[in-house]
Amino acid sequence: MNLMRSYSLLAPAKINLYLEILGDRPDGFHELIMVLQSVDLADQIEICANGTQTIHVRCDHPQVPGDSSNLAYRAAALMSQQFPDHFARLGGVDIYINKQTPVGAGMAGGSSNAAAVLVGIDLLWNLGLTYDELQDLGAQLGSDVPFCIAGGTALATGRGEKLDALPGLDNLYAVLAKYRTLSVSTPWAYKTYRQKFGDSYLKETALDQRRQQVHAGPMMAAIAHRDGAQIGKLLYNDLEKVVLPEYPQVLQLRETFQQIGTLGTMMSGSGPTVFALAESQAQAEHIKQEMRAKISDPDLDLWVTRFRQAGIQVIE
Repeated sequence: MNLMRSYSLLAPAKINLYLEILGDRPDGFHELIMVLQSVDLADQIEICANGTQTIHVRCDHPQVPGDSSNLAYRAAALMSQQFPDHFARLGGVDIYINKQTPVGAGMAGGSSNAAAVLVGIDLLWNLGLTYDELQDLGAQLGSDVPFCIAGGTALATGRGEKLDALPGLDNLYAVLAKYRTLSVSTPWAYKTYRQKFGDSYLKETALDQRRQQVHAGPMMAAIAHRDGAQIGKLLYNDLEKVVLPEYPQVLQLRETFQQIGTLGTMMSGSGPTVFALAESQAQAEHIKQEMRAKISDPDLDLWVTRFRQAGIQVIE
């Protein structure tokens, strides 16, 4: 019998190295091809059994809600619905989120928190779920949650929930840049993309062909060879086509990274975070200092982080 009544977990953020929108899906989402990458920048989640039939979420960041709109809360609620006997016997949980990843940054912060709650409750209740089972549960909460569970480097297809693990890239660093008060709505970005580029969407037969091309393409080869310079050249994100014209600050971050000279730079997901790749921590710190010198806006937050080969991790 598991006597542990609480767990601490690391919930790493993610960036996209590649994001291509292929077309529409019958469920209203977009058919995507993405390369997702975990980074060391992570929230810490404390999850404790509380012996009542309730779920409580608290966070040290004022913008993170503590109610059922929080994905971490919804993850706990999902587990209580899926495993009612365990919930009835062992009771609910208190969840505390120590927020390190930026909020509304397009870096799957909320999804990663939800992933940590799924893993934490699996451990608390001794459910013995496999990665696949946890990821199936995660897919009910959001497209990014399955990836956040296993983390590392992965090719994601479908709406982002179908995952193929790729060779790990712990040899690279990223400098992240985000204006604290700026956020971009993900639904707006995809909807605007559909309005502007929907006529170029692929039909069903062409979708499979395109997936195979990417699978065998230059980005996959660069990742297999852990070739940071080549990965930097091949960064790609369709959503830049709608976000950059609409948000000059995001464009400015990207252009400034380009002027400084990096392995490559791109907006992550639907933004507004922009990242630049570096081969070493020293190079990344230098890029961060150069950015700070060129853009002295106090609203701009900058982080240096390393690529990591795993997702949710239990802290001893």
